[in-house]
Formats: sequence, C-alpha cells, structure tokens
Amino acid sequence: MTLKVYNSLSGEKEIFKTLEDKKVKIYSCGPTVYDYFHIGNARAFMVPDIIKRYLTYKGYDVLHVMNFTDIDDKMINRANEEGISVQELANRFITAFFEDIERLNIRKADIYPKATEHIDDMIEMVNRLVEDGFAYESNGDVYFRVSKFSEYGKLSKKNLDDLVAGARVEVSDKKENPLDFVLWKASKDGEPSWESPWGAGRPGWHIECSAMSKRYLGEEFDIHTGGVDLTFPHHENEIAQSEACCDHKVVNYWLHNGYINIDGEKMSKSLGNFFTTREILNKYPAEVVRFFLISNHYRSPINFSDQELDNSAKSLNKLENTVNKIDSLLALEVVAGDLSGAELLSVYQEKKEKLIEAMDDDFNTALAIGVLHELAKEVNRFVNNPTFELTAEVKVSLEKIKGLFDNFAKDVLGILVEKKEGNNDLVDPLISLLLDVREKSRQNKNYQLADEIRDRLDELGIEVKDTPQGAEWSLK
Repeated sequence: MTLKVYNSLSGEKEIFKTLEDKKVKIYSCGPTVYDYFHIGNARAFMVPDIIKRYLTYKGYDVLHVMNFTDIDDKMINRANEEGISVQELANRFITAFFEDIERLNIRKADIYPKATEHIDDMIEMVNRLVEDGFAYESNGDVYFRVSKFSEYGKLSKKNLDDLVAGARVEVSDKKENPLDFVLWKASKDGEPSWESPWGAGRPGWHIECSAMSKRYLGEEFDIHTGGVDLTFPHHENEIAQSEACCDHKVVNYWLHNGYINIDGEKMSKSLGNFFTTREILNKYPAEVVRFFLISNHYRSPINFSDQELDNSAKSLNKLENTVNKIDSLLALEVVAGDLSGAELLSVYQEKKEKLIEAMDDDFNTALAIGVLHELAKEVNRFVNNPTFELTAEVKVSLEKIKGLFDNFAKDVLGILVEKKEGNNDLVDPLISLLLDVREKSRQNKNYQLADEIRDRLDELGIEVKDTPQGAEWSLK
C-alpha cells in the first residue's frame, strides 16, 4: 500500500516520497505563548502527532520541530499589563503548553526552538535577502519585496492584483508596495530589542519559522503543518522568504488542518465563543477531547459542541468496552473444544488492511475509527454467541486482534490510554458492583430488583446487556 498526502501547494493528493530513505523531517507552527492555547490550536498540534505516530508505525525515522513564538506584540502587551517581563510570561505559558499536550496524549516534538534564542539566524537570513535585492530597509524596518518573488501567491492561490485592489493588507508609507511584509521591526521605547545592521529592533513573525526550520531541518525538508488560517499570509510569506534565500523549493508537502466551529459558527473571540483547551479539559476527560479532535478528517472543518463531545465519549466507550472484554477473555484459561479461530483471524486480516488503507489515504483518522468500530462489532458478535468457547485457536486469534487495537487505537491514534488515578476511576468499580448485586438478585430470583437496577442505569445513560460472559455495560 502507498501513502498519499494532500499537498496544499499542488491542491492534490500526492504519493509521499521522502528526501532521505525512511527519514522524515517535519516542521510545525507552534504557539505564541501569551495565553493558554485554544481548541483550534489543539487540533493543529494533534495533526502532526497523528502523522508522526503513523509514519513511525510505517517504519520511518521522524524528526519533528515545533517552534515557540516568544516575542511579538501580544506578548509585549500582556506582559506590560501584568507588570512582568516577556520572558516570564513566555515561561509560564510554555509550561502550561506542555501540561496540556501531555493530557491530550500528544507526543512531544524532538526540538522546540524559541524565537528569542535564534535572533542571529533571523538577522543572517534577512541580511541575505537584503543583499540579493529581495528585501529593503526603511527607517529601521526591513521589508520583503514581494514584486521580486514571481511565484508569490502559489500556496494560497491568491492574485496579487486582487490583493492590492481589495486593500486587504496594511498600507504603510514605509513600504514600496502595500503587499510587502515586515522582516525586521525597528524598536519602540520600552520593548525588548536586539542589535542588527539596521539598528535595534526585533524580528517579524514570518521570518521566525523560516530561520528556525532552516537551522534544524536544513534548506529542504519533507512536511510543514499548520492550521488552514496560516496559509495566508504566514505560510505564503514563509515560502517567499525561504525560497528567495535558498533559491530552490524548501518544503515538499504543505499539510493544513481545517477550522473548528463552535455550535456552527467559526470560533472567534469577537463572538464570545472562544474556549481554551484547558477549560475544555476541566470539563471533559482528555481522551474524549482527543477522540473528538481526530473523529473527522484533519482537513475537514469540525463543529465543537457539548453534544459532539458527548457523542465522542459514547463512541470511545464502545471501543474501550470491547478491548476490556478481550483482555478479560485473554486472562482466562483455554478450554478443550472444537470452535475454530479462523473466522476471527479472517476479520483480523481484513480490518488490518482496511486500517492501513485508511491511514494511507492522507491520514484518514475518521475512516480508521470507523474500521475499529467494525472490528469491535465483529468481536462482540463472535464472543457473545451462546456457542462461544475459548479454545486455544480462538485465544490466538483474539491475541492478534488485541495487538491490532494496540497498534492502531493505542499507538497510532492514541485514543486508548491507561487510565490515571482519580475520581473517574470510581465509575467502573461502582457500576461493576451494581451489576454484581443485580446478578445475585437474579440468582435469588429477585427479578424486580434486578430489573430496577438495569432500568435506573438506563435512565443514567448506561446500557446493560446480558452476554454468555456475564452482564456488560456501555454508555448509550
């Protein structure tokens, strides 16, 4: 099977070919660390995590870099409001970032460069662009000369004449062209600054990613990820300044994730429908939030709502129940019998191929989750049959299926995790206790109490099913 990815640059799915055999270099736009990151950011951080996990499963050696923007206007303003240094503000929210991605089971990048630690790299790149005529200095600011880069707009598919006519960019008397963007900003009183050939100042936002990706991944690398909102102007400007500096294509595949809408509307601070990931994690289990974030294809917009998260919880619970059932069976001793494991083995082979096919199709997590539910349904149908018996052959097949759940649900998708200690750990034993009481009531022919327990659980959204292995429960 061949992995294909949708390249925003070409607008097509392309066969994935690495620059080096079985090695992948990935750069992801990280957070501006002036606040807790919001749920839209969480999706942008989740996408490279899924990509890395699947590429690792495919046998690739992955090097992943994600930057921290730790100097910009928002950071300066907030630090001034709180009466602290920009560095203190950055350190606080970098710590919070790592706390939140750990809860979401997002594996850390290999390198997290900070913008303020790579000012020399940025100055060097800007200086090169000035020397080659791609940039110019104006009253201490340095701007990229867009007219000099003939392919500007090739990522976002925007027409330069339309951009100018529509006045979609900030007009400045300092610029030769209203489309020219800043590479270096002259310092203002009270702001952090660094010395440069153009006077004291600080870097523009766009040059940060170009300089840091070049430093750690070289002048050409495989994948660049980020939210679709960064396509223009950020990524368009990255391409212009990086390719002007290197004189060749720098990124082979541009992968952009879709928006998150809140109750049908685009998430926006101005609409008051803006949620930090930390707020959501305080309301919903982290594994449910993760499941929600990957339940749609990464390029598709997704709608955030309590109902969607509730649906994710139920869907995840069904998978967890099946895996727990398999674990329980595997802990039992085999019995002598004639039941063959061939049917389960056939299901294993079919679903494994479908899982790989789904992920090879531009990391289609939505389709992969659907296949996992198909697998769970087949397993439940087989083991809940009244004629089921755990023969040695059946156990071997169940072990293979458990391995498939481990490989894809746990390792690739990251949605089945070991539960950490906490209040939520009381749920399973409490329901198990109620089911034990119900079973004893049935044995004592107290069917009224047994039915009442089942009905009361049903009212709470917990469905109870009686199987040959005993009563099982799941969220409705």
